[in-house]
Amino acid sequence: MSNIKKVVVIGPESTGKTTLCEKLAAHYKTGWVTEYAREFLGLNGKAYNADDLLTIAEGQLKNEAYATFNMEHSKAPTKFLFIDTDLYVIKIWSEFVFNSCANSILTQIASRQYDLYLLCNTDVPWVNDALREYPDKQRREHLFHMYKDAMINQSAPWVEINGNYEQRLNRAIDAVNNIL
Repeated sequence: MSNIKKVVVIGPESTGKTTLCEKLAAHYKTGWVTEYAREFLGLNGKAYNADDLLTIAEGQLKNEAYATFNMEHSKAPTKFLFIDTDLYVIKIWSEFVFNSCANSILTQIASRQYDLYLLCNTDVPWVNDALREYPDKQRREHLFHMYKDAMINQSAPWVEINGNYEQRLNRAIDAVNNIL
């Protein structure tokens, strides 16, 4: 059994998830797992279908497994692995875009264990990039509430992350320190 605490950073698009993972990994001098969807869409284009979400989910899990294995077999002791999105993101995105979610994704969600979720709120300005889809405030807030509902209905501890980027980092560090 691993001694590495896994912390997942989730939330709607453009809420600072990647930035927060990078800063937390630097603060704790540890690794982090990038969001596989960005890699997939960068290679395959922004047009995707429900089957592509299964491929993205598989890629996300492989990246997490690879990072976990490397940390467990590293000579440098680490306590945390920060994960930029997990399968809840795939589930919510699938339900939002396609009105359903594959059972295989739901089964994987039920079988996985994480030590903490950091749920990023939409209170930071939208930053446009070629892969993002929903800049309007109404849809961003709707997605945030879908994420919050998912957090309320699962068993791992979670903390809402809001405020400016410095406040977000400080809140996240406090939350991570509390799981030690």
